[in-house]
Amino acid sequence: MKTFTKQTSNAPRGTGRRALLAAAITVGLAAPWAGAQAQAAGAAAAYPAKPVRMIVGFPAGTGPDIVARLLAQKLSEGWGNVGVIVDNKPGAGGLIAAGEAARAAPDGYTIMLGETGQLSIAPSSYNKLPYDPAKDFVAVSQVVTSDFVLLVNPQKVPSRNVKEFVDWTKQQKGLFLATFGAGTPGHFGAFMFGDAVKLKPEPVHYKNTADALGGLFSGDVQGVFASVGLAAPNVKAGKLVALGTTGATRTSTLPDVPTIKEQGYANLEFSSWFGIVAPAKTPPDIVARLNADIVKAVQSPEGRAKMEEAGFRVTGTSQQDFARIIAADTVTWGKAVAATGFKAD
Repeated sequence: MKTFTKQTSNAPRGTGRRALLAAAITVGLAAPWAGAQAQAAGAAAAYPAKPVRMIVGFPAGTGPDIVARLLAQKLSEGWGNVGVIVDNKPGAGGLIAAGEAARAAPDGYTIMLGETGQLSIAPSSYNKLPYDPAKDFVAVSQVVTSDFVLLVNPQKVPSRNVKEFVDWTKQQKGLFLATFGAGTPGHFGAFMFGDAVKLKPEPVHYKNTADALGGLFSGDVQGVFASVGLAAPNVKAGKLVALGTTGATRTSTLPDVPTIKEQGYANLEFSSWFGIVAPAKTPPDIVARLNADIVKAVQSPEGRAKMEEAGFRVTGTSQQDFARIIAADTVTWGKAVAATGFKAD
């Protein structure tokens, strides 16, 4: 004969029902959250399902455009040839493009190749901006950095190193340096140079690189700080002379050109960078996917080789590192802007 033992409980009557109800409510509340998480993960896994638009605030053939097109090609290949459309929106030192990118839908299908001027210099240069770099964008990855080269026209300037250039300009009516626009790194770099060599430069602002180089060839200006990528073809062809570079070490693109620091001006060092940002509120999973694919693209042997051949130093940073770089450079360049008293509006 089987004996059955009755199980008893000290819990008050109704406790079990309340526990079941609480569990049901918990499951009910968790279900939408879990569904949203699964949906986000699914969107990131499927990304990109259509062409991605990469906004660039500068004309075709400039440093940012070159980086954007090299990166777009490698990303497209990695995404199974899903198109990456480089959309050039030049004007106002890249501010027009940045304003448009900031207003884009935060879905990962509009990104921007941003640069130092747009994201770290502009907040100090302008009283009003069509965007807020700190609030309207999320950092994805720094792609490359670029040193500058002090270029002169050998038909107009007899100098072949920085000291000779400084001595020569002291005999002239002033130091006139071209820039690729007010508020750009080259603009404030000219003031940094003047401070280092104890001269007051007169920046001459041009709308674009072609016009600035035209001023150099015509003799309207005595020099210009140009990116290594832009400078190298003209230097190698003998059209222009590179007096020095602005990085901490020599660039592999022009290894025979000494840094300005090497030539006795220890305090002069500056560079710019290009990196991808996305509109704020872009889903974190998509931002993480973008970061991983960008890093893979630029650090691949072919991607690295092409960027370096174009005169850039490959970085390919994490999201967090790029965010820190933007913030730190905002402080650094802000001091340079304040020292000049410059305001664009």
